[in-house]
Amino acid sequence: MSELTQVINELESRGHRLTASRLAVLSEVYAAPDQFAAENIHRNLPRVGRATVFRTIKLLVDESILCRVLLDDGRLLYRWSRQGHHHHLVCKSCGAVRDLSGCGVEALLADALEAVGFSMDGHWLEVYGHCEVCRSQSRVATAEAPARTA
Repeated sequence: MSELTQVINELESRGHRLTASRLAVLSEVYAAPDQFAAENIHRNLPRVGRATVFRTIKLLVDESILCRVLLDDGRLLYRWSRQGHHHHLVCKSCGAVRDLSGCGVEALLADALEAVGFSMDGHWLEVYGHCEVCRSQSRVATAEAPARTA
């Protein structure tokens, strides 16, 4: 059984209606690249309403089938994710996104939140930087660059 079929079965078992339009969105999301914008899904499905695309993507996020990735330029992308709560490492050079599991944010914030009387319901963390490949390419480019003379 494919992962897409498993997702469809899970959604049905949780009482979600799977109309032809929702199934089209699900299929397009499943076939999308690693990270994708909701607008791209809508563009690829001209016969499906924009609201249906966005509501279906929200449903998939709410059901932990997709996760959101906020890029440092403010764009919001989505990716297929079935691992539950996690965070992302986002490379500012190549755009690669890696999952970061083992969240300890609640424990780190506990004292600070208690001091101000704040109750946290959730959090979302993205870490921006440069992946190992981009860092090594940058070192090679720097090493190969001709020396400047004054």
